[in-house]
Amino acid sequence: MNPPKPPQWASRLLAWFCAPHLIEEIQGDLHERFVRRARLFGERDARWQYAWEVLKFMQPQFLKRKPDYSPKPQTIAMLRNYFTIAYRTILQQKSYAFINVMGLALGLSACIVIFLVVRNELTYDAFNRKADRTYRVTVHGLDYNPSVSFAIAPTFRTDFPEMEQVSQYYYRGEGQTQVGNERYLEESYAYADQNFPQVFDFNWLAGNPKTALQEPNTVVLTETIARKYFGDQDALGKTIRLDNEHDLRVTGIMKDLPPNTHLVFNFLVSWETIRKEVNTNNFWSINGGYLYVVLPEKVRAERVEARLPAFVQKNWGDQLIRDKGELILQPLREIHFDKRYLTQITMPRSKETIYGLAGVALVIILTACINFVNLATAQAVRRSKEVGIRKALGAFRRQLVGQVLGETTLLVGLATVLALGAVWAFLPLAKPLLNIRIDASQLIEPQVIVVIFGVVLSTILLAGLYPAFVQSGFQPIKALKARSTEASFGGMTVRKGLVILQFAITQVMIIGTLVVASQMDFFQNQDMGFDKEAIVSFGTGGKADVLRQKLQNNPGVEQISFASAGPAYNFNFAPFSAPELGMPENDVVEFKMVDENYIPMYRLALLAGEPIIKTAEGDTARSVIVNQTLIRRLGFQNETEAIGKRFRLAGEPALIRGVVRDFQSESKHKKIRACVLTYNSRAFWQVSVKLRPQNLRETLATIEKDWTELNPESIFRYEFVDEHIAKLYTQEEKMYNAFRLFAGIAIVIGGLGLFGLVSLMAVQRTKEVGIRKVLGASVGSIVVLFSREFVWLMLIAFVMAAPLAWYGMDAWLQEYAYHIQIGPSIFLIAILVTFVVAALTVSYQSIKAALVNPVKSLRSE
Repeated sequence: MNPPKPPQWASRLLAWFCAPHLIEEIQGDLHERFVRRARLFGERDARWQYAWEVLKFMQPQFLKRKPDYSPKPQTIAMLRNYFTIAYRTILQQKSYAFINVMGLALGLSACIVIFLVVRNELTYDAFNRKADRTYRVTVHGLDYNPSVSFAIAPTFRTDFPEMEQVSQYYYRGEGQTQVGNERYLEESYAYADQNFPQVFDFNWLAGNPKTALQEPNTVVLTETIARKYFGDQDALGKTIRLDNEHDLRVTGIMKDLPPNTHLVFNFLVSWETIRKEVNTNNFWSINGGYLYVVLPEKVRAERVEARLPAFVQKNWGDQLIRDKGELILQPLREIHFDKRYLTQITMPRSKETIYGLAGVALVIILTACINFVNLATAQAVRRSKEVGIRKALGAFRRQLVGQVLGETTLLVGLATVLALGAVWAFLPLAKPLLNIRIDASQLIEPQVIVVIFGVVLSTILLAGLYPAFVQSGFQPIKALKARSTEASFGGMTVRKGLVILQFAITQVMIIGTLVVASQMDFFQNQDMGFDKEAIVSFGTGGKADVLRQKLQNNPGVEQISFASAGPAYNFNFAPFSAPELGMPENDVVEFKMVDENYIPMYRLALLAGEPIIKTAEGDTARSVIVNQTLIRRLGFQNETEAIGKRFRLAGEPALIRGVVRDFQSESKHKKIRACVLTYNSRAFWQVSVKLRPQNLRETLATIEKDWTELNPESIFRYEFVDEHIAKLYTQEEKMYNAFRLFAGIAIVIGGLGLFGLVSLMAVQRTKEVGIRKVLGASVGSIVVLFSREFVWLMLIAFVMAAPLAWYGMDAWLQEYAYHIQIGPSIFLIAILVTFVVAALTVSYQSIKAALVNPVKSLRSE
């Protein structure tokens, strides 16, 4: 039978009219009278009497406070009291406070770092005022290429005169500079025309952006390069020499590029410097530069794209239209995320990966909050008598909630200070570790401050509200008798549910880390179809024949090969077709000019036919070695069948002399291309040398000495092939490092959360442990008693985490043409790691509880 209830309208009227500081006492008295009258005289009479007494309270002394009344002195005193009690509690429970603060600091620091990374990624090129109207012109034929022919820019200006800006940009990578007698090898530079500064809003420190790149033989330096070359002197008007060919006058200084731009350069050379040297007639070339256009404000990109097929037909002819070739306007803001274009200066990022990283931040801060809740509710059991006394002395529930939130705010404040200090110290290490360009100065930007404040406030609420309501909800009598209740749902305590969630998050992070690690191992250590060990590559320089002789005389050199590019380098492409073999349409083939030592030195497997032979310079007959992918494209299933067959390579006939096994020239993001090897000594730009394992340093020093003697005006630079291959997976290395870092943080925080749960169990079961010990229980049996409490939690978490982790990481692996398969060993390792961490934590706490003297455990308080 339901207990009688007073009329709701009367209760609401009283609550609306009565002053807040009086309502609880008055309403409590009226309710007690109502219950007594209902028992003695019946519910109907009690309801009438209740309503009448409410009406009698409609007097001025009970009137609700006016809206403008503000009890500021009382509020300030109350807040001061909250923080005083919080401070004393922290001093009394130093280990509890330390674990809580460290857990929150780790979570907050990881969250802040990830926010800076995600913010940097999602705002690429957004600093440009015309970003929404700026597009890069790209070409899509047999592949997606970000670079287009140099012939397009001048023609585009003529055929699309309404364009606000059309700018030519040509990235050149490494270059040698000379200032006075000092030489430098710079990683990247580019050519840009005079319209470039009107397209991109870089910050200029000196010079006129409108004219700085207008004349030939002029250069604009970034701030770091200007300081490197000229120190504190004024760099304007100074001269630098580029590649022993161009004397360039400095006409501008710009600040270093922002971290969120797809462009990469240390200095810009005016396009006019090389304009007469480049081919502006060949519309077929895709080895040109990047072309950017800015549309007028009222012109939509769709209207311009609709005119591009006619533009292509006019300048390229019908052949490209038949081959489904097209020009595309790629939005500037999408360049950083467009995975179709893999052959550009910086590798694009997947938005899904970036959002996944943001999700990692969310789960880490959630894990930290769960850890805090577990420890706080464990402390609530110890403080139950304190809460009971406060409530018996008249403390309202909102005051107890405020007290707990005050303690939480103080702890989160301390954690925030530590987190900001950790972030400030970590960011200088972030660039080499995570391959990101962010610095500590971003922490004081208004947007970042607002987000950090929001994260801190959310953390206070997430971590503090549940413990606050648990503590304030204790009934005084039960609290004073050391009896506490736990919030539960369906038989599962909220606290254990949080630990399951924490275990699940930790296992997802561990599985993700293992998958990325396995994929990285697959990238770097799996067979690529050629030998890459102890092979070093460098430029031929000016006297290739003399260099070959010196290298042959070097005892540390095992083998030598001259070529246009090694197997892991991808530079030249050409169209190929075979109308006689049923392949009338063009496809793309990778084109390498190699010498007779190339195949044996790199240990390419010759499956059929004859190897490369040295031919005379005037020999026009082109015999080639092809890979398996090419002969499959021509329709042959057997390598021997392809020997002696002809096809057209770049419009010229070619004879298949041999077939080699497929080898990986590009990263595993793409499938292996068709490839052609042929002899052409006029195109030998790269030397590859296989070194003997003994005395590597001495051998390299001798090679550098010989090369420098032949090229005294140039700086010698070499690169090991395996190091070059590793650079192809910089993005994946960054992701792997991020997973390792944040998974480690999640494991540490998860261990602290488990520590909180076991601490609570030890407090709640103190007398039980004491009785068991009196009855003869061993320390081992006590450990097993506690261990059983977490093993099933971990298994439930694994059942939740395994399918989520598999789904997410399998989707990530699909971005690669070649990838691992997620096997059961990864999941087994993940649960074993979680088990070991949990076992160590539980063992420590359970052994500590088991070693307590049972007399102390059973003593009546």
